[in-house]
Amino acid sequence: MPQAAEPDNMPPSPFTRDGVVLADATLRQTIRVSAGGEQVRLRLSNAFGGAALPVTRVALARPAAGRSGVSAIRPGTTRAVTFHGQPAVTIPPGAQAVSDPLDVGVAPRSALTVTVYLADGQRSASVTAHPGSRTTSYLLAGDHTGAADLPGATPVDHWYLLSALEVWAGPSAAAVAVVGDSLSDGRGSTTNGDDRWPDRLADRLQSLPGTRGVAVANQAAGGNRVLNDGLGPGVLARLDRDVLAQNGVAWLVLFAGVNDIGTAEATEAAQKRVAGDLVFAYDQIVTRAHARGIRVYGATLTPFGGNLGYDDPGGCREAARQEVNHWIRTGGRFDAVLDFDHAARDPAAPRRLLAAYDVGDHLHLNPAGYQALADAVPAVLFLREPPPPGFGFR
Repeated sequence: MPQAAEPDNMPPSPFTRDGVVLADATLRQTIRVSAGGEQVRLRLSNAFGGAALPVTRVALARPAAGRSGVSAIRPGTTRAVTFHGQPAVTIPPGAQAVSDPLDVGVAPRSALTVTVYLADGQRSASVTAHPGSRTTSYLLAGDHTGAADLPGATPVDHWYLLSALEVWAGPSAAAVAVVGDSLSDGRGSTTNGDDRWPDRLADRLQSLPGTRGVAVANQAAGGNRVLNDGLGPGVLARLDRDVLAQNGVAWLVLFAGVNDIGTAEATEAAQKRVAGDLVFAYDQIVTRAHARGIRVYGATLTPFGGNLGYDDPGGCREAARQEVNHWIRTGGRFDAVLDFDHAARDPAAPRRLLAAYDVGDHLHLNPAGYQALADAVPAVLFLREPPPPGFGFR
């Protein structure tokens, strides 16, 4: 999910200086694919840049260690990325650029390295990023696009400029878009470990014969909300960009709303209002996705009992969570329900996360907890079936 980098998540000095970002800078990042294929292409985004983004050179390679978060690449694997046959591209503010296809075969669940060089940098105080990458990237002055390693580079646990890596797969392939907040973005997961729950779901789907063609597009961001902007646009505002405009999406998993509840005033009236607004928003999301032939699976909101920011003494926010979860389970609007609340809660204290899954703040999960969420998703939901008659008007 593209978003604007907050001040603390901008590229560090000297890569942000005098109102210019990434001038004469090499940026090396690793990303992990889910489904495999014989061709790939990149999407670079300037969605939140305040000025044109002049990209000088881009290269794709395989990481030396075959995993996320490393700066070295495997010798002989570097391939130049072009845009309409040219090595450079200038992306206007608010726009994106899709690269030419590359004949690079990628195996399911493999990692790729993307190296970007900007000679002039972006003359903007804002840059498009994904701060919660849980993956280490590397910054180094000068053009080192084809370098085997980047000794002396500055490590940063953020992604910049990248929006997607698309894989050309067979006609039976399709994608599930996961829309949510930090619980899907992976706060509490292992940096460079690729153990967010969407990663674990992708692992499981790739291991089963009937779902090996299913890709997972993680369109979540920490602090994101459904109704209003938080860290990045709210789900209602970004649904077209992050789901409906993505190629090959056949399913949407919606696991969002806890930040709307947690940031609303802890009064009965305010929480009644936010619960009703969330139900309305979910209904709207289903309607818009169904119009594109996309099935929507709703995930219940996990507990936050004991969290210092969200758990209020009067239980108003917990009452809103219960009301929203009741509608998700019984409202009949979702094509299936993923009961993440049931999967993550402590049976003896259902307002709280199971201690073995709690990262420590009583809101976010650890890798074991994210594995539990992935295990709670039935793989049968991702078998390709034609939608029933009238599906787009449900």
